[in-house]
Amino acid sequence: MISAGELRKGTTFETDGQVYTVIDFLHVKPGKGAAFVRTKLRNVISGGVTETTFNPTAKLQEVTIERKEMQYLYNDADLYYFMDQETYEQVPLSFEQVEGAIKFLKENMFAVIKFYKGEAFSVEAPNFVELQITATEPGAKGNTATNTLKPATVETGAIVQVPIFVNEGEVIKIDTRTGEYMERVK
Repeated sequence: MISAGELRKGTTFETDGQVYTVIDFLHVKPGKGAAFVRTKLRNVISGGVTETTFNPTAKLQEVTIERKEMQYLYNDADLYYFMDQETYEQVPLSFEQVEGAIKFLKENMFAVIKFYKGEAFSVEAPNFVELQITATEPGAKGNTATNTLKPATVETGAIVQVPIFVNEGEVIKIDTRTGEYMERVK
């Protein structure tokens, strides 16, 4: 058990039968009245975000989220299969569970799968991936001085905004947390 006054970013706890992770928090001590903790919470199962206030002495049940690196194998209709490298067990996940990460994952790449009480609920792609551009408008010579962007489709189907000098067939580095182009890979 932890008290609400001990909440920090990333703390995971259970309340009212739901599991939440703290996105942001603020300890408030008004001139009149009792102190309180204002929090922004993300439901780890559904992904919904809520804002809640707690009395700093309120007790919350801290929970542990297991993180395991697994290899993405393939998708079959609406299921995506990941393999544990230690046990070779395959875990099928639905599109809702992989939605944020799958657009940056190609077969045989590794990703972090999050588990709560033995059940997988979310997938995290690596922070940076290198993917080849399969479709974009051709670049024009001399257009390197401006920071104008154009859409480019990468080999996984994701659309990324890239500088206008980047061409089809090139490999680029992408930050998967923001979906932004980082650099060309030589």
